[in-house]
Amino acid sequence: MQQKTSTREDYSKRINIIIEYINNHLTDDIDLETLASIANFSPYHFHRIFKAFLGEPVGAFITRMRVETAARLLRYSDMPVQEIAYKVGYNVPSSLSKVFKQFYDITPIEYKNNKKYTIMKPLKINPDLELKERVVNLEPMQAIYVCLFGDYKGNDYCLAWQKLWQYIHTSGKFSEEMKKACGTAPKSDVIKQMLSECKIAHVGIYHNDPKLTEANKQQSDVCLTLPFKMEPQGEIGAKEIAGGRYAAFLYQGTYEKLGEVYDTIFGKYIPDGVYQLDERPVFEMYLNDPECTKPEELQTEIYVPIV
Repeated sequence: MQQKTSTREDYSKRINIIIEYINNHLTDDIDLETLASIANFSPYHFHRIFKAFLGEPVGAFITRMRVETAARLLRYSDMPVQEIAYKVGYNVPSSLSKVFKQFYDITPIEYKNNKKYTIMKPLKINPDLELKERVVNLEPMQAIYVCLFGDYKGNDYCLAWQKLWQYIHTSGKFSEEMKKACGTAPKSDVIKQMLSECKIAHVGIYHNDPKLTEANKQQSDVCLTLPFKMEPQGEIGAKEIAGGRYAAFLYQGTYEKLGEVYDTIFGKYIPDGVYQLDERPVFEMYLNDPECTKPEELQTEIYVPIV
């Protein structure tokens, strides 16, 4: 029997809440019964529903997110292993060491000290790639989003943004808030000005390193930042994108080369800049419209969280 659309949308909304909670609380002791309560699922059914939507049990998802975050910090930061263990939810380094070795057949200390050991796909650094680089302190941003799972290169991002814009327009929230701000219904030039000021921005948040995470388990949040809050509805979630200190790298060129851009950032710019990474996810901000911009003129700003 086919599940009702309304039920599936409701479950999707609640799973979004759980994923967001886990991503923001890796440092904490995450209790499965608490997760079920947050999403208003019975503990008995929670495990089955989560696995049905994400393809892996909730415990396995939490562990993988912690270990992958630890791997990134071990390779790209100067944090001691004990501090990294704490940041990903382990009170003692031996607990992280045990599960890390199960995943990668090497201990965190060995991996940190052996830069030639590969658990990730090798970087493809372009020494000739020039990026505009700056350090920024961002305020938290309100956003609505669609959570996608699957190969970053194969996702339909345009469709996700279409859903977000459709939700805004059909809800009437956009016109209501802009009328409050402008004293009248928003005109196209007002909207364009807000876009240029990044009060409304197209953002992609990437929770996994594609060199480390299997393609079918990669998670991305397709976001639209807004100068006002909106309520989640069905597959469309609502969140606050974390503010704080970021190293921002401006790249101009086709999206197909973004993998090379990331490799160059993490293999050249991050080490040369002596940046100290933290556990917040990387995100991208898209500064022009791919439908009316030549591929070689597309501008993408990549925000890497630093302490």
